[in-house]
Amino acid sequence: MKSERFLVEVKREFCKGCGVCSLLCPMGVISMEFSDAKRIAVPSHQERCTGCRYCEEICPDFAISIKRGI
Repeated sequence: MKSERFLVEVKREFCKGCGVCSLLCPMGVISMEFSDAKRIAVPSHQERCTGCRYCEEICPDFAISIKRGI
């Protein structure tokens, strides 16, 4: 039986690098990295995502979206 997969997308132009998503993700899917001298959220472990959408709900900048069925 194949488990459902999810895609975590981060809109780089919206992310302000607060780090809330990486601190509170129960599965450790998101990490904070530097890109173009700016700290941003990066979905570094997509395979761990369970689709709980917690990161999407807590992001103050609406920078994260979760999509089903990748």
